[in-house]
Amino acid sequence: MPDPSPFGLTAGSLAAIVAMALASYLCRVLGVWLMAHVPLTQPVRRGLAALPGSIIVAIIAPLVMRGGPSALAALAAALVSMLIKRNELLALAVGLSVVSLLRAWGV
Repeated sequence: MPDPSPFGLTAGSLAAIVAMALASYLCRVLGVWLMAHVPLTQPVRRGLAALPGSIIVAIIAPLVMRGGPSALAALAAALVSMLIKRNELLALAVGLSVVSLLRAWGV
C-alpha cells in the first residue's frame, strides 16, 4: 500500500521539524530580546566584535584537521593572501584553488 503522506513524512518526523523550526525561531527572537536588555559595556562590545572570528575558527579548524596536508596548505595560502592583500574573497579563492590543485594532483 503506497504511503499517502507527501514526501513520506510521518507524524513524528513532521512534529520534529515543527519543533526544531520553533526552537530556531525562539533562539533568534530571544537573542534579540536579550541583547535589548544587556547594557553594551566595553567588555561586551569586545566580546561581540571577536565573535565572528571565533565562529570562523570553530568551523575551519575541524575541517583542516580532517582535510590532511592539502587542507593545511590551503589554509596557509589563504592566510598569506589575507596578510598581503587584506581581501577575504581573494583569500577564499586562493585557498580553494590550492586545495583543488593539490587534491587533483593526489596530495
